[in-house]
Amino acid sequence: MAESRLVRHTSLMGAILLGLGAIVGTGAYVSIALATEIAGSWVLLAIFLAALVAAFNGLSSAQLAAVHPVSGGTYEYGYHFLNHWAGFTAGWLFVAAKSASAATAALALGLYVLPALGLPLWLQIPLALAVLLLLMALVNGGMRRSNKANLVIVLVSISALIVFSLHAIVMADSGQSEQALNFNLSITEGLGWGEFLGAVALLFVAYTGYGRIATMGEEVSNPKRTIPLAIAATVIVTTLLYILIGYALLHTSLFTQGLSEGNRELALVALTEQGWLRILVLIGAGVALLGVILNLILGVSRVILAMGRRKDLPVSMAKLNTDNTSAPNSVYAATGVMMVLVLLGDVQLAWSFSAFTVLVYYGITNLAALKIPRHQRFVPKFVSILGLISCFGLVFFIDGYVFIAGCLLIIAGLIWHWWRFKPVNN
Repeated sequence: MAESRLVRHTSLMGAILLGLGAIVGTGAYVSIALATEIAGSWVLLAIFLAALVAAFNGLSSAQLAAVHPVSGGTYEYGYHFLNHWAGFTAGWLFVAAKSASAATAALALGLYVLPALGLPLWLQIPLALAVLLLLMALVNGGMRRSNKANLVIVLVSISALIVFSLHAIVMADSGQSEQALNFNLSITEGLGWGEFLGAVALLFVAYTGYGRIATMGEEVSNPKRTIPLAIAATVIVTTLLYILIGYALLHTSLFTQGLSEGNRELALVALTEQGWLRILVLIGAGVALLGVILNLILGVSRVILAMGRRKDLPVSMAKLNTDNTSAPNSVYAATGVMMVLVLLGDVQLAWSFSAFTVLVYYGITNLAALKIPRHQRFVPKFVSILGLISCFGLVFFIDGYVFIAGCLLIIAGLIWHWWRFKPVNN
């Protein structure tokens, strides 16, 4: 019996919108604030370096997706170009990394929405769980339905960020700007290379939604052309947007006041006074974070689907619906992992854990890209080498406890994989 394949119906613009929907959210509303607290006035350089690392990895992903256009991303590339150990580790880490990102977005949603509605913050976790269940149902409705919702999400969230950033820059008087810059310079004075590179690592995660595009090999029209173009477009647009936001943060005293009070997650809201702009930012944050969760459920479920096909996970995960537009069991599994991480209730911890697992994942991506034969290569080999060095270099600047937990996760996964293969080898 032939293996069921997903229907190809996503265009270039649809892939770009999915990439932006996966990127713009936790990066704009969580990661930039965290990185600015660490890097101060150097945050713009950190954004640029994170974009450069993302470009290296994005080109490697595009090269791999063009040569081997199937769902599963680096999980499939690891198996095809490296070995089953690398492939399994990539899939294992992708599920963990993107589930942690989705948990971060779901928790951050509560931090924005609940205060605006006058509701207590103890509802943060119940709200996050409810949102995950709602979007799980939407994803199981099929990609077409999700694309329509994603278009609205991307347009609203990006428009809100642009208006908010321009307003903050224009309205900041010289006294406020000088006060803000002095605060950020005070942070920068004691900044070491370790802290700065840690900020770059956190910001890199804010770009990695482009990997969502690379997992869509079975769903996009003309994948060899569509996937590389969509990845390039999403990285460029996101970099410009992040630089605009970072510049606005650096020149606004209300933001630095929020940082001094430890108000990280609501930093963008702290830029605004009561009124129409605050409402716009809250709506934009809510819609953007919903977009991130929507696309992460899609991306994680596709990798679980691929792992089910190869029996790295139960084969029931590979079962598609009657229209071949969704894999319900893999969607349920992806949402379940995200809900478990939400129960931890810590935004910063979840984001740092995502940073560790994402960096190792893309290190494997670059290793796989280096194995592509010369006649099939359109990205220079040195790009993948730079991506490999940057990923495995930045991972050592993640919080120490998170680093240890991430290593233990990898070891646990490899033990499971060895146990699964042992009967076959014997």
